[in-house]
Amino acid sequence: MRPTATAPPGIPERAAPSPMLQRLAAERATGALMRDRGTLYLTDGEVVHAESPATPGIDVLLTTGGALRSEGWWDAVAQAGARQRVGRYLVDSGRIPGGALELCHLGALYDAAFFALAPTTAPARFRYGISHWIGPVRPVPVDAVQRETLRRRELLDRIWPDARTDTAPLSRTAHPVDTPVPPRQRRVLALVDGERTATDMALELGRSAFHLLVDLRRLAAAGLVEAVHPAAAEPGAASAAGRSRITLPEVTNDPDVALLRRLRDALEAL
Repeated sequence: MRPTATAPPGIPERAAPSPMLQRLAAERATGALMRDRGTLYLTDGEVVHAESPATPGIDVLLTTGGALRSEGWWDAVAQAGARQRVGRYLVDSGRIPGGALELCHLGALYDAAFFALAPTTAPARFRYGISHWIGPVRPVPVDAVQRETLRRRELLDRIWPDARTDTAPLSRTAHPVDTPVPPRQRRVLALVDGERTATDMALELGRSAFHLLVDLRRLAAAGLVEAVHPAAAEPGAASAAGRSRITLPEVTNDPDVALLRRLRDALEAL
């Protein structure tokens, strides 16, 4: 049975995803807005970068997509990370054309912002003066980010209005595949095993997590996948790697700590 779409509790329909972000834009603030599912970086009231653990970062999108070799990325981080000029270094060193970097960065920014601006009851906080080590690429007005976030929410609800597909482990149903499944969706369907979440699949494929959600909701609408009920999930789901993960601050004034976080993530991915 197709679920009924409802507005997220406590969020008026068509309201801005983050009134606090609106105020920071009016204030022309510079710093980091930290929310439950991600962080948005602002310079003079515009969004210059965004990160969320729910979606691959620009490093994964660039290297997995073949636009940049992995060693080229890490060389840029080592050479320019402390000066917060990684993006500029990639272009100036000829590793990637400026237009390609802008396109990939814009996609990563909107993708991470979508998750960072998800409805939540957790308080947000803003730290003034924080900037991201990737440096300036292409700032985006706050209004554009919020409009795109709302558009994406509405698109997902039109496809299949059950948000559990976005966060829960997914399993295949017993429903027969009686219509052709596009190749991109077949690659996603092949990863559905009752344990992986949408984020797991996006990281494995090196794809935009939002675009993967679109594929998963279409597969759910076709009756091919479903969210695993929490009671069916194995107790103690945290992996040993997750339990032993080194704790470092998510946002910091110290660029060396930020670089250590990226190196830690790369080592854990090996």
